Amino acid sequence: MVNVLLVEDDDGDAFLLKEAMNKTQFENVLHHCHDGLEAQSFLQDQASPRPDFILLDLNMPRMGGLEVLKWVKEHDDLKDIPVGILTTSSAEDDISQSYKNYASYYIVKPTTFDDLMSVVNLIDDFWIKTVQLPNAR
Repeated sequence: MVNVLLVEDDDGDAFLLKEAMNKTQFENVLHHCHDGLEAQSFLQDQASPRPDFILLDLNMPRMGGLEVLKWVKEHDDLKDIPVGILTTSSAEDDISQSYKNYASYYIVKPTTFDDLMSVVNLIDDFWIKTVQLPNAR
């Protein structure tokens, strides 16, 4: 079972991602936080499952994705969690800042469900079937 933390303020995008992940072959539990502050609370709560990886939007209210990324990578007990950026921004500065702050990958959100399904299948192929992920707490 793979625990995925999705940090996404758009409920429609979160719903589509959940639908796409339900169609994959890997068993997963998608935990959804609507912004960075909610994600911080989730990650600090010892009762919450430790995510195997985080899918992070950049443009969110209250606390944006780059702030969340920096915060995660500053915490010894969290910094080994792979964090992928999944956002609408294709701005070079956002891409550069994400990688400078140790994002594992940067993907511009697809505009169709079929393209989203392709992205989720790539995540499955690489992050689930290929690489070794850190142990959960």
